[in-house]
Amino acid sequence: MKISNNPPLLLTIAALLLALGGGIGWRLALQNQPAPVEPVAADNEQKVLYWYDPMMPQQHFDQPGPSPFMDMPLIAKYADNTKDNNEDTAPGLSIDSTVTQNIGLRLATVTRIPLSRQIEATGVMAFNERDIAIVQTRSGGFVERVWPLAVGDVVKAGQPLVKILVPEWAAAQLELLAVRGFNDKQLLGAAHQRLLLQGMPEKLVQRLEQTGAVQSYYTISAPIAGVIQTLEVRNGMTLSRGQTLAQINGLSSVWLEVAVPEAQAEAISLGDSAKVRLSAFPERSIEGRVATILPMLNESSRSVRVRVELKNPQQQLRPGLSAQVTLSSASQDTALAVPSEALIRTGKRTLVMVVDDQGRYTPQQVTLGHEIGNQTVISAGLENGQQVVASGQFLIDSEASLNSIEARSANLPTDGAQ
Repeated sequence: MKISNNPPLLLTIAALLLALGGGIGWRLALQNQPAPVEPVAADNEQKVLYWYDPMMPQQHFDQPGPSPFMDMPLIAKYADNTKDNNEDTAPGLSIDSTVTQNIGLRLATVTRIPLSRQIEATGVMAFNERDIAIVQTRSGGFVERVWPLAVGDVVKAGQPLVKILVPEWAAAQLELLAVRGFNDKQLLGAAHQRLLLQGMPEKLVQRLEQTGAVQSYYTISAPIAGVIQTLEVRNGMTLSRGQTLAQINGLSSVWLEVAVPEAQAEAISLGDSAKVRLSAFPERSIEGRVATILPMLNESSRSVRVRVELKNPQQQLRPGLSAQVTLSSASQDTALAVPSEALIRTGKRTLVMVVDDQGRYTPQQVTLGHEIGNQTVISAGLENGQQVVASGQFLIDSEASLNSIEARSANLPTDGAQ
């Protein structure tokens, strides 16, 4: 066979051969390639319910994007497709036990506690204002001597304070001595009474009748033991009848003025016990009783002043000392209570997370009573023996809000909350 040397013909033949070879190779490749697999949608693909900001979980958005509240993207909330369609639809939030362990969840039981309350407050020592003696002159005269005393000095009962000269006593004493010779009891009694009316003490009149010696000087002594509050007498002074010389406050007992917040004042009653701890005597405490509850409220501190009377036999309790006081009220009544840390205070209401027998968590609105120690009385909303979340309740409450679980009302029967 003779092949032509025509170049266009040769190029045409080469192109045909290449096309034929490529077609055969592509067919062989298709025969050896496995059949394509049709894409199948995963059964466990989660559906997005809405998007939310973790800082404002109650606000839902239909589209993803940046949060209008914080500088962060919105987070998708997916539908829970892992539940069986036949699963019980009881209200509440189910949480895996591993999650509860990781967040440190801790439960507490609604229990009944006595209503005896303890109130911690501060107090300041003060003088017992019922134990005051006023020293006055019963007659006019002149100060002959003043013992070296000053305000703040502590004196004993009967200790001399001032010596005075009373000139007007002299004539009345001579009259009594004159009528003694008449042996007339009526005249003698009248002379005796005249000296008493002029301010001469009974013991001095009796001494005059026994000795017959005229006494023009008189020493005034402290009527009680205590501290001198005022001293208004000096040597050489002229005194008028009834003039005040000194004021003495007794120290056999003192008052402890305790400031009790007005919110806790109704729990205090007369006779309640008081345990007093002084920084001056840290090794011991003093027991006392509530003696008076003053009717007026201190407007600056919004507190009620409670007065505790304390015995002071050794005079170690000094006015001005500060003290820590525990006031305890005795009561036979009881009430339901939960740990105060279990409460979720929103500002408008108070919630607790209740756990049922199936392990579901449900927010429950409660009505609060008083706080006793680390427990808070529940007036309505809970029953005795229920379980509440004491630690980690804020995380569960946030998850309940994301799942649109509404809190139950507090208008539920309680097991004798009051």
